Amino acid sequence: MDQNIGKLLDNRYEILELIGVGGMAKVYKARCHRLNRLVAVKILRDDLSQGADFRRRFHDESQAVAMLSHPNIMAVYDVSRSSDLEYIVMELIDGITLKQYMQKKGNKLNWREALHFITQIVKALGHAHSRGIIHRDIKPHNVMVLRDGSVKVTDFGIARLASAGHSTLTQETLGSVHYISPEQARGSHIDARSDLYSAGVVLYEMITGRLPFEGDSPVSVAIQHINSIPLSPREINEDIPEALEAITMKAMAPNPDKRYVSADAMLADLEEFRKNPSINFEYTSDDLRCSLSEGNDTDEKTRPVPVAAFSSPEADSIQRRGRGVQPISDEPDSDFGYNDRRDGPAWPIFAAVAAILLFTGLVFWFLYSTFIQDMLTPSPTYTIPAIEGLIYESVVNDTERLGDFTLHISSTIASEEPEGTILKQIPDGNTTTKDPAAQISVTVSSGPEIIVMPDVTGKEYMKALVDLQNLGLSVPVPEYVTDEEVPSNHVVSFTPLEGTILRPGDKVQLVVSKGPAEKLETVPLFIGQTEEWARNKIKLQNLTEGTIYPVWSSEYEAGIVVDQSVAAYTEVPQGTVINLQVSKGVDPSTLPPAAVTRTFNISLPVQAAIIHVVVRDGSEVVLDRTVDSTLEAILPCTVTGTGVKNYEVYFDGTLQTTHTVDFNS
Repeated sequence: MDQNIGKLLDNRYEILELIGVGGMAKVYKARCHRLNRLVAVKILRDDLSQGADFRRRFHDESQAVAMLSHPNIMAVYDVSRSSDLEYIVMELIDGITLKQYMQKKGNKLNWREALHFITQIVKALGHAHSRGIIHRDIKPHNVMVLRDGSVKVTDFGIARLASAGHSTLTQETLGSVHYISPEQARGSHIDARSDLYSAGVVLYEMITGRLPFEGDSPVSVAIQHINSIPLSPREINEDIPEALEAITMKAMAPNPDKRYVSADAMLADLEEFRKNPSINFEYTSDDLRCSLSEGNDTDEKTRPVPVAAFSSPEADSIQRRGRGVQPISDEPDSDFGYNDRRDGPAWPIFAAVAAILLFTGLVFWFLYSTFIQDMLTPSPTYTIPAIEGLIYESVVNDTERLGDFTLHISSTIASEEPEGTILKQIPDGNTTTKDPAAQISVTVSSGPEIIVMPDVTGKEYMKALVDLQNLGLSVPVPEYVTDEEVPSNHVVSFTPLEGTILRPGDKVQLVVSKGPAEKLETVPLFIGQTEEWARNKIKLQNLTEGTIYPVWSSEYEAGIVVDQSVAAYTEVPQGTVINLQVSKGVDPSTLPPAAVTRTFNISLPVQAAIIHVVVRDGSEVVLDRTVDSTLEAILPCTVTGTGVKNYEVYFDGTLQTTHTVDFNS
């Protein structure tokens, strides 16, 4: 298992898995715990990050690249050092390299598809060059193809660091040597045009399906870049449009002065070709051959150089253009004829005096030729024209203003000045020079920096926010809405519209989904219905049955719903829990005691004959009899009741006695 997996860098980036290995570094998928997002972390090789000078340059280069903000450049979020590891934090791209894409397509792409890719690559280079950053290692391996067909150029600024660790061309650099410019192969000074050469090689490979130069070793390939001309694309595939071939070969011109002067110039030709594939740029492969060696009239398409001689250490030293230094001899000069005697003749003194006189004469001659002669016969001087603030296109061919002076665009930067405005010149205007054909280097405005509003519909909100902020746009608090289709926390819409031209700092308003709206249900009236009916109704209404509580009720018979937890006719979200109270009948403890029957005897007077007997319970008559006391002496009285009651006994309307009955006994 990789030793870095599981590490937490700077208490922020958790390394999850290895996703790529290169010559300089390993690339891991990681999670940023501070922003809760997935990122790519590139950890440099230990042997490259040991030196303090390398670390300083690594941070300087990476910080500069982190300032780049372009849709076709992979964003750099952070540059840091943790536990002796140098690493870069970048956006995590869901895609494959252009090299892998080409291999899937059989190495050769349709020219329209190649045009689509190279246009985006050149746009990325133009943005980087306008900020003084040269990529130095443009190749399909450093271009990522996303699922939507857009591309992002990676590893800006890293190639300079890689070159510090490799003084010779080895097998390790074979992947890059196929795309390097001749001046890179020679170890000469490079500028933005070197990136355009490499972009030309990438375009050549896309439309022909093969590399312009092949060899057994990096050295042999590099030498071909310096001394050979590749077959023109149409000699390989005649279906390639002539104008696209012209663009490719102009970008790959061995002489930098024959190439496009800037990425913007190459992009302009690509746009013209896209609008009119039949356009004629009046640029042929003969121009390319002439640019390799002015005055060489050979007609060979390819001029190979033997590579066997470059396989030895001596050849490597030749390739590096080493220069020998003549050693200084330690032997005495026999012309002086001195010896080691200290008491000899005065020759040493005369020799010393002669040497002093000779030295003095040489100094006088130098001063005379350098200063005095100039003062006596001054050479003519020429005034550098002041061209700052003027439009480059209106000046470059203005011989009346420039005379024999020539213009060279050293850089192009975004500014509020109109496109093409000369922002700075070196030497300064109205200064003098002795060179009538001196070159004036100018910095030209590419116009106000513009940002094309991308489509962020459907993106997760934090991802869209970071992407827009990396472009330099301002994103205020989003508006949240319910949406039946867009998942929660994803972008529903945005303003301004996709494709709108914006400036850094412009505001983009996002509308973010809260997910589908809650569906409401109306709670039925369950009270007075049977328990079975209520439970079935709860299911039909997409509600959730809660607890059924049985209760005593004197109002509802057993099995009837007495109460419900949510009032009837209330609108509630689907799934709301409904609890019910169901009657289990009358509480027995609340019923009166049961009535009891008791019998007591009434004694009749012996002397009487016919007697009218009445027994009363208050106002209620419980016994009304007329009896013959001569026939019966005892009259039984049966009563029903509860508790204790007093019964009044009347004989012929007169209260005779009161009889107490205890029904509880």
